[in-house]
Amino acid sequence: MNNIQGVILIDKPGDMTSARLVSRVKSLLGVNKAGHAGTLDPFATGLMVCCLNRATRLAAFLLHGTKTYDAVLELGVETETQDFTGKPIESKPVPEFSAAHIGAALDGFSGTMLQVPPVYSALKHNGRPLYQYARQGNPVQKPARRISISKIVPLAINLPWIRFRVSCSAGTYIRTLCADIGKKLGCGGHLKDLRRMESSGFTVADALTLEQLERIALSNDLQRHVIPMAAALKGVMQRTADASLKNKILNGVPLHLDEIPPGDALQNGDLVKVTDKQNRLIAVLAYKKGRPQYDYCCVFN
Repeated sequence: MNNIQGVILIDKPGDMTSARLVSRVKSLLGVNKAGHAGTLDPFATGLMVCCLNRATRLAAFLLHGTKTYDAVLELGVETETQDFTGKPIESKPVPEFSAAHIGAALDGFSGTMLQVPPVYSALKHNGRPLYQYARQGNPVQKPARRISISKIVPLAINLPWIRFRVSCSAGTYIRTLCADIGKKLGCGGHLKDLRRMESSGFTVADALTLEQLERIALSNDLQRHVIPMAAALKGVMQRTADASLKNKILNGVPLHLDEIPPGDALQNGDLVKVTDKQNRLIAVLAYKKGRPQYDYCCVFN
């Protein structure tokens, strides 16, 4: 088995589940463990952040960053799944909306709001994904969740299709956003196409296709495409440990704030990544305001 540790970026093709993609990456690279930092629907394409071996423990930290998508909304048809894979449930004529009208409608979704998750989703109810209930004719509606959209702009308008780019918080359902935009415009709509452009601070421009990964896996050039674990945690404050501090961490000794002063940069709940002098990740810590010591999130021997 390949003992490589870190993150690799893959441009997911359509017609493949996220789980199948991760299984393919695991097989190609011969790694013992592989995971991802955020699923995509089978029809969607774009950036998948894949974590290898011990880096699978970083997936929880990579899930929560802002994500950017290019989406195509088809107006005039609502579907039961809010995307093109579902059965149409209502059709309406699409007015000749002006670009300004569409831009204003999209702009109305900027900011923080509540979004009702779709009944066809992988969210769990009593241990089962919601889509199983919906397919059996017993849909379960989860309560609305708070989401944030920092940017939403039209890229191309060719009615009934609108291509737009959206940057949003984790947990935002783009197909629900499309359905809500359609409702706001008065004619309904659904998600026709979806591509993830950015996630966890990474972009799809830096990702490998599966075909490229297959070629690289057969060469000796894999290492330069793997992002080290410390570098994968973008935007997280980094501190380098000397031998004494490293020994404390590896033995689970409580770390007081004076050993890694938080200063004014850290806010309640912020993470700190601790590396050795070779820039290898030793631990991820959490700063909790009012506590005299850091909380251990994970430690890497």
